[in-house]
Order: sequence, then structure tokens, then C-alpha cells
Amino acid sequence: MSKKVIISVGRQLGSGGREIAKMLADTFDCDFYDREILNLAARESGFTEKIFEQHDERKGFFRHLHHVRLPLMNDNTFFDNRFSEEGLFQWQSEAIRHAAEQHSCVFVGRCADYILRDMPELVSIFVTAQTDYRIAKVCEREGCDAKQAQRIINQAESQRAQYYHYYTGKRWGDSSSYNLCIDASLIGNERAAAMIAEYVREVRGL
Repeated sequence: MSKKVIISVGRQLGSGGREIAKMLADTFDCDFYDREILNLAARESGFTEKIFEQHDERKGFFRHLHHVRLPLMNDNTFFDNRFSEEGLFQWQSEAIRHAAEQHSCVFVGRCADYILRDMPELVSIFVTAQTDYRIAKVCEREGCDAKQAQRIINQAESQRAQYYHYYTGKRWGDSSSYNLCIDASLIGNERAAAMIAEYVREVRGL
């Protein structure tokens, strides 16, 4: 494909957003970044991936830093002033920007829509789903009952919303923050991915 394609996919927990993002990456022959971006950020920063995992899409993990042992970090980086939540976000942002500058990509979450907002190639998507659908998916994935699944959803989405708002100043999941929002539970993942792909082709002139 001659034109670069950059797609960011925000998603509600259990909506199928990650699976849809992977389908889009396959459709457009793009590199796919979900947790993979944590490895890139770790390599570029000198911190270990474990540190980025503990900070992943949530604020406040430094309050629990006494659980993290120094061997998780490379030598002499612990006291670097870059080792803060904001510093880790900056490293992760740079990894996202670097990947997007190099080739076509699909990113899942991690404020990629905001980090890449100045890139003309960017198309930002948000995938939602009906509550009962998401609860059923989380029950299946986690092997839990509906009540526990609802707690998992509430906790994860509260963390994502706080993280997103802190670093972007915008409301996570607000339609005004994205180019396209779609309810995957009404049409299924494959149809949702096909509709998003058609939208991307139209707006990017592919």
C-alpha cells in the first residue's frame, strides 16, 4: 500500500476492540501494537518492560513501588529523574511516535489517538459494546460470574478513564475525541472491522 495508514483503537473492556484492531492490521498490512509498545518503550528507555506493564493505562502505581525490586531496572536508572509516571508516559509516547513515523500501524489504547493527533494519516476509532455483551465476554475470558465480571470492567475502565484524562485532558470514550465510534455488539467483530476498514479507505483516499 503506497499511502501510510495509522489507526488508533480505543475500546471498552470486553467490546472486542483488540480483536477488531488486529483484523484492521491484517486488512491494511500494518504493524500491530497493543502490549508490544511496552517492549519498544522499554528498549528505548533502558527501563525493563515490567515497569511499563505496571504503569500500563493506569495512574498511581508509584504508590505501590515498594513491591518493585531494583533488579527489574537496568543499572543506574532508578534514580534518573525520568523515572516517574510522567517520564514513563513520555518514553511510551516517543515509542508510539517513532513507530508511526516509520511505517503503517494500528495501535490499541495508550492514548495513541492523542499522542499522534498531529499526524494527518491518523484515523481514531473507539469500540464500544452493550453491557451484557461485555460482561459475557469477561465471564468467558476470566472464568468468573457476572457480578465479578462487572467489578473487573468497572475497575479497568475507571483506571483507563483516569489515565486518559490525566494525560490528554479529554474524556475517555467521549465521541468528540474520536473520528468514529462503533458498537461491535450489534454487528459482531468481523462486520465491525469491515465497516471501519471501509471508513478508513474513504477518509484516507485508499
